[in-house]
Amino acid sequence: MFGGIRKSLTSFLRSWRSEASAGREKRTHNLFEAAAVYVSACAEDDQDQMDEAVSWVSPEALSFGVNELACRAVIALARERDKSPQTVARELLGLPTT
Repeated sequence: MFGGIRKSLTSFLRSWRSEASAGREKRTHNLFEAAAVYVSACAEDDQDQMDEAVSWVSPEALSFGVNELACRAVIALARERDKSPQTVARELLGLPTT
């Protein structure tokens, strides 16, 4: 498990360094900004915006950012609803709660 996390983080850091050194004159977007734009574009079914967000960071970085956004959203909803994160996640996906 930790090997996969380490591998993803290493890939992300490499892509972040190469993007930072390659595009000094153009604005770079961080992975959290890309994830926020990508997820909101998915919710609004905006393919152009999704494609733009995908171009900002590596696929690994975007995946990491989307995962982090999902975790934070579930935690926030769980606190708001006074339920466990597992219950909220299952409700959001339409799964039976345990």
